[in-house]
Amino acid sequence: MVSTTQSEDKQISSRAQRRSLVAAGVGNALEWFDWNLYAIFSVYLAHNAFQSDNPTSALLSTLAIFAVGFVARPVGGFVFGRLSDKIGRKNVMVATMCLLAGSSVAMAALPTYAAVGIGASAFLLIVRLVQGLVHGGEAGVSYTYAAEIAPAARRGLWSSMPFVASTIGLMAATSSAAVLTGIFDADQMDSYGWRIGFAFGGLLGLFALWIRRTAIETEVFLEEAETVEESDTPATKMSGREILGIALRIIMISVGTNISFYAWVSFAPTNAISQHDMHPTSAFVVSLLSQGLIVLLLPFMGALSDKVGRKPFVFAQGALMIALAFPIAGMVSSAPWTLFVALMLGQLVWACAGAIYPAIVAEQAPTRIRATIVGLVVSLSVAIFGGTAPYLNTWLTSTGKSSLFSVYIMVLGAVVVGGSILIKETKGIDLRDLDQPANN
Repeated sequence: MVSTTQSEDKQISSRAQRRSLVAAGVGNALEWFDWNLYAIFSVYLAHNAFQSDNPTSALLSTLAIFAVGFVARPVGGFVFGRLSDKIGRKNVMVATMCLLAGSSVAMAALPTYAAVGIGASAFLLIVRLVQGLVHGGEAGVSYTYAAEIAPAARRGLWSSMPFVASTIGLMAATSSAAVLTGIFDADQMDSYGWRIGFAFGGLLGLFALWIRRTAIETEVFLEEAETVEESDTPATKMSGREILGIALRIIMISVGTNISFYAWVSFAPTNAISQHDMHPTSAFVVSLLSQGLIVLLLPFMGALSDKVGRKPFVFAQGALMIALAFPIAGMVSSAPWTLFVALMLGQLVWACAGAIYPAIVAEQAPTRIRATIVGLVVSLSVAIFGGTAPYLNTWLTSTGKSSLFSVYIMVLGAVVVGGSILIKETKGIDLRDLDQPANN
């Protein structure tokens, strides 16, 4: 009887873990739907929030605000990460969902420059800063949650869920753009069509909030909190040098995922439209098809990392960045198939580490400070190397120096290769083992 009861409890716990992982994934999908819809609709935002006399200047201003939103991400990563390390992962994930839904609705209600002048630009900036705070917190806490809720032997597979969900969110954003640009003409899209996408994001936020309320807290966090509460002596703190070492390793393994996604995945349709005169609907449909293929590859790569390890995947990403930077940059033309090939190559590079990213960054830090350091450092890396990528690429292209951007990607690829050498192999490790140095 006892054995049967224990088996039933274990099955219930396993179901609760899987359900909670899905709940976290739904939130990730909304996060990336909302975040990338800005990138996809940046041309329309530029026409509405800024003076449209100079389209290139307006687009650069919109991309600059996109980059400014990343400045707030490290602050959000630290604040929400700190809260998560104090009050739990689930509570913070529910809070971020509320804020994400609200910011999406606010974006749909953006006033136009023609109506309120510079107030429209200020409104866009404020909403983007709020989104940056929330996205910084959401990313760090959800990555930590996915890694902690997973069985040790399958953490690579389970940790592919956030980016599987993120890709689905990106696909939903791309689908919205493809449908809306197919239904409405250019003037209608510029006037109100793009707002429908953001309004839909608000509805998705309410659904994600409902799902996340059923999630459970991670055992790793609960055990650590109980240990700290029952301890008669203050917990041993990590030295500044130890924390700096963790941060450095996370940044070195993050830059490849950051730059490959924003340069070769998220903004690829926009670049094809604005720089190569590709038809918007064709660009969005091609992007959607490539994303559908890559979302199938992510779980496979996550599961494979549980067999062969994390280090080979990080190394492969860096090496491919060096090898493919110039070929990807030079292959896109007005023909949709060229964008499809470029997207598949870029997404393959991104997926090498993206499939296991939540696992590998969470495995670098102990439970006591995991959400804080992951949230802060991951968001800081995204801000520096991801948020600036579209602006830097657009600016260098406008000045006839696009090759410098490819060289920049190659240099970051070398950094990723160095990171793959520095990190320890962490496949199959129990996350509690990472806490031992801090507890002893």
